[in-house]
Amino acid sequence: MAKVAITTAKAPKPAAHYSPGVRKGNLLQVAGQVGIDPATGKPAGPTVAEQARQAFANVEAILAEGGSGFDDVIMVRVYLTDTAHFAEFNEVYNELVKEPYAARTTVYVGLPAGLLVEIDALAVLD
Repeated sequence: MAKVAITTAKAPKPAAHYSPGVRKGNLLQVAGQVGIDPATGKPAGPTVAEQARQAFANVEAILAEGGSGFDDVIMVRVYLTDTAHFAEFNEVYNELVKEPYAARTTVYVGLPAGLLVEIDALAVLD
């Protein structure tokens, strides 16, 4: 079973040598996506909410390119730069993610200047 790199112009290009997504068999791993608008190459806005919406759009674009969608996602990892952003992020998460919910882990990290959130996802396709 071959490992296939998943790329799309609807998500930002990687900042280093990695694939935005990788599919092997019925598994699809989406690499961490930040709130960069692929059309401009810049953050979608200065708030966690704006960047989270864009990060989810980037994840969704890679899932779609790999033949999947959020219905197939079983694990979401969220990386925030500040614990104070948790409530604002959760508002966006609760708006965009539907039941049955994937498992989720949220951690606090350092990201490049101006970036507030990063999201990765693991999907299992039928």
